[in-house]
Amino acid sequence: MKKVNNSVIIKGNKYGIIVVMDPKLDYEELKAIIKEKFTESNKFFENAKMAIQFEGRALTCEQEKEILDIIGENTTMQIVCVIDNDEKTEKLFKKTLEQKLMELENNTGQFYKGILRSGASLEFETSVIIIGDVNHGARVVSKGNIIVLGSLRGNAFAGAGGNTNSFVVALDMRPTQIRIADTIARAPDNPVREEKKEAKIAFLEEGSIYIEPLTKSILNDIRM
Repeated sequence: MKKVNNSVIIKGNKYGIIVVMDPKLDYEELKAIIKEKFTESNKFFENAKMAIQFEGRALTCEQEKEILDIIGENTTMQIVCVIDNDEKTEKLFKKTLEQKLMELENNTGQFYKGILRSGASLEFETSVIIIGDVNHGARVVSKGNIIVLGSLRGNAFAGAGGNTNSFVVALDMRPTQIRIADTIARAPDNPVREEKKEAKIAFLEEGSIYIEPLTKSILNDIRM
């Protein structure tokens, strides 16, 4: 009988999966076990769109991306977002996840996974969820909303078709320029350094673009 390896445990819930990892396990061995576990579970998660949460050990951004790549290469599951362990943030993502999946199922949104480096430009006819960073010098244009599950340091143009209700969301909001419909907001010449990264939303109101922390009350006020 094959011995069960509990160094990595995959738990499912209504909103996605939680990957519990042994904090003492060697990282290279951890990656091998994650590959084995998700390969074995591929049929169970086949073509599912899910959020994911990591527990048990702290991961660097590079390690997190490596593990997401392993999951992507060995399953047909689509990871929509990575949920922070913070309870407040988790509740926020549970709400937005369901909204975005409904939007995507209605063929009104797209995913893009990867890092947009300087000089890269992407244009979408629909709303887009970018799983990765938009670096300085990169550009994203969408006729709908733009959601960046990473850092936004380049240019974002939402509502390119003239939709003034469009918005831009980023987990780390430090854009060079944001445009919504015909209104443009640029980063200050000497931006204030922020030690703490937090999700923010940029939206248009009375002819001006506002960038605010992404809270439940703001989400309720935004018209989808």
